[in-house]
Amino acid sequence: MTAEQAKPFVAPCHDLDIRAPFRWLKSGWQDFRAALGLSLAWGVFCWLISTLVTALAWKTGGAILLLSFFSGFVFVAPLLAFGMYSVSRQLCLGNKPGLLQTLRAARRPFTNSLVFALVLLVIFLLWARAGTMVHIFFPSTGEVKLEDLFLYLGVGSAVGAVFASICFMASVFSLPFIANRDVDVITAVVSSVNAVLRNRKTMFLWAVLVAFFTAVGFVTALVGFIVIIPLLGYATWHGYREALDVTGWDVLPQSQQGH
Repeated sequence: MTAEQAKPFVAPCHDLDIRAPFRWLKSGWQDFRAALGLSLAWGVFCWLISTLVTALAWKTGGAILLLSFFSGFVFVAPLLAFGMYSVSRQLCLGNKPGLLQTLRAARRPFTNSLVFALVLLVIFLLWARAGTMVHIFFPSTGEVKLEDLFLYLGVGSAVGAVFASICFMASVFSLPFIANRDVDVITAVVSSVNAVLRNRKTMFLWAVLVAFFTAVGFVTALVGFIVIIPLLGYATWHGYREALDVTGWDVLPQSQQGH
């Protein structure tokens, strides 16, 4: 039996207590402060990208396209934080992370991260298609009744919640796994979903916290994302380390990475 065949299909996961998400945020904030310049630089980059996309959405499609962008942000945010995993990784080893080092580390799993991005794109397109179908519930008569409007909003929110949940379960631990270990996308995604389902209450709390910070980012006209995106990226890394046992997979070559 080869080493590849001996690898499990799913990474073993640990039981997480309800306070775990707050530990991740605390550790993430410590990483943010330890690599302040790099964290702010990445945060500003993400803010500029978000601002540019927002401006283009408003200019080309108005409020409807802008709302679609805000709703679809959940599919893009995990990829925006991808570079932060290398920073936390180096800090865990006692090293001082640098920009070039971080970019090189983020480039190594490029193929797998690209495949995962395509998976998120497919989910997003399905969500967008489902969103257009929800419009059949929008009141079309001249007089809009309150109960009809509530039905439309309820169905739309339910559909959005389903796709957001799928995206969350698939990405929350898989991206740090891909960034750190020699693992295929399917194994990483299945391991992430399994860990979420095994720790429903804890991961629901983490999802609520992520949604809260995302809302803060939008309320602050995206400026808050300068801090929020790196913070959540670092926190996610610490969550991955606590949730999954990935010792069965090799560390990516030419990197000094810890579990």
